[in-house]
Amino acid sequence: MKKTTALLLGTAILFTTNAFAAELLTREDFKKVESQYEKIGSVSTSGETAIADAKEELIKKADEKGADVLVLTSGNTENKIHGTADIYKKK
Repeated sequence: MKKTTALLLGTAILFTTNAFAAELLTREDFKKVESQYEKIGSVSTSGETAIADAKEELIKKADEKGADVLVLTSGNTENKIHGTADIYKKK
């Protein structure tokens, strides 16, 4: 169930607009370009009430750490939205 929730959260996040510098990629898309990036850490958010807010928070944190790309690693929508993402910088 949690994997399904994470997949749905990731899919929903992709369909909202991105006004930030860091780009959110699916795991499948990231695998195609992974050799061009190096992992610089991870970011997380919790307690958000909307998927768009969770996405915005993750991207904002990724931007603050200088990331070019982030890939959602987990998501949970029980009561409040929680999510984590690995962040990468172009080599």
